[in-house]
Amino acid sequence: MSRTLYIPEGYKSSLTLRETQHAIKYIKDIFQQALSIVLTLDRVSAPLIVRQGSGINDDLNGVERKVDFDIKEIDGKAEVVQSLAKWKRMALYRYGYEPGEGIYTDMEAIRRDDDTDNTHSIFVDQWDWEKVITREKRTEEYLKDAVRNVVKAVVYTKRKVSHRYPVLGDRITDEVFFITTQELEDMYPDKTPKEREDLITKEHGTVFLMKIGGKLASGEKHDGRAPDYDDWALNGDILFWDSVLDRALEISSMGIRVDETSLKTQLAECGAEDRMQYRYHQMIADGTLPLTIGGGIGQSRLCMLLLEKAHIGEVQSSVWPEDMIEKCAEAGITLL
Repeated sequence: MSRTLYIPEGYKSSLTLRETQHAIKYIKDIFQQALSIVLTLDRVSAPLIVRQGSGINDDLNGVERKVDFDIKEIDGKAEVVQSLAKWKRMALYRYGYEPGEGIYTDMEAIRRDDDTDNTHSIFVDQWDWEKVITREKRTEEYLKDAVRNVVKAVVYTKRKVSHRYPVLGDRITDEVFFITTQELEDMYPDKTPKEREDLITKEHGTVFLMKIGGKLASGEKHDGRAPDYDDWALNGDILFWDSVLDRALEISSMGIRVDETSLKTQLAECGAEDRMQYRYHQMIADGTLPLTIGGGIGQSRLCMLLLEKAHIGEVQSSVWPEDMIEKCAEAGITLL
């Protein structure tokens, strides 16, 4: 195992396998309806695969290998998506959405180079959403309002789930604490980024950690972000305190997307100016694509948090290292 598997002392699932399956569906039904209401979003269909070389697939940190394959009737190769960050913005343009309107979709992806542990799987499932905004809305305050709305949907869903399954007791803090990565580094200069996240989230319960992607005063990055979708000055992660795992759990990465200026600056910082060959990037640079805000919300992670599970494999079916399967079985953690 590349990451450390954590076995909570005395852990036992509060729900049976059958109850868990019912609860997963209930969470997904409730949450996506709540999300669509608070953010004014339409549900749309989304691709599992895109053409290789289209520039649409998410490059994540730029080093992860994509799953690709050839197709009998088409020249070149196709790739399984790693996320839909770029596709969504193109969809808003193609479908003719106006400012204040948006979309969400069920996204499934494979990230073959992810390390697996309690909260990471090579299979990724999330609600991807994107919304058209005006240039005047490209502000930190607008971003914060969107974060509060996402948290509102999570808290509402938790309330409904706990009412249906009273054995689930943990409450989620609905008041969001906002802090930047630089402020967090200044508070805990001798800690790792993950240790900082744990400390601040344990104190406040619900945190939005802002400005992820650029280098901090230390010369290090808090975390990597692709240079061509989030504006690193207007993005962040929503973190909730997970009392089962005794750590911060990232549920959503979101942000206001790059405009022509931040795209150019961030590509240059990463030495990725060659991406301007793609039509997607050219459409941002020439103002063809709308200005947007968007993000991804982990479906399995949300279920894991709300159902108070110790391992993401308790709420999704995936492939795990043999030693992880054995250790979980010994601890009474049933992986689906």
